[in-house]
Amino acid sequence: MFIPGNDSMKEILKGQNNFISNASNFAAYIFQTMKDINWIGFYILDGDEMLVGPFQGKPACVRLTLGKGVCGTAAQKKEILIVPDVENFPGHIACDADSKSEIVLPIIKDGILYGVLDIDSPLPARFSHEDANELSESLQILIESSDLEALSIYYQTSSE
Repeated sequence: MFIPGNDSMKEILKGQNNFISNASNFAAYIFQTMKDINWIGFYILDGDEMLVGPFQGKPACVRLTLGKGVCGTAAQKKEILIVPDVENFPGHIACDADSKSEIVLPIIKDGILYGVLDIDSPLPARFSHEDANELSESLQILIESSDLEALSIYYQTSSE
């Protein structure tokens, strides 16, 4: 397991339901506990684009279009994408030239897409299906702890 356990994640998110606050602590926690990553962050759906949200790492691309790049493709398909070599992903958007592999998990609650969790590594083939499962469990804790519906005050989320 790459993180000390989801009990720690539950404790970090306990008592707060603001997604931005929770996502900030989530990103910081994973960035500190997961080995061999150089960027972790959230992109939040805003119409047909996603805007960068809380993250850890170098400055990032601000806007990503649905269906383009790894994040946009994962969001459009509403499925986890593991990319062992980002250079071989058609239409990859290089926000950080040091990133060699990537995993992206959509943020979905009650069938509504709210954005994605994006994690990059400077190592090729860094992410496994075990990582995907563990991250999915942690992300579910974040989703259940947060009032995602409140994002619609600032963002144009979609029920599609």
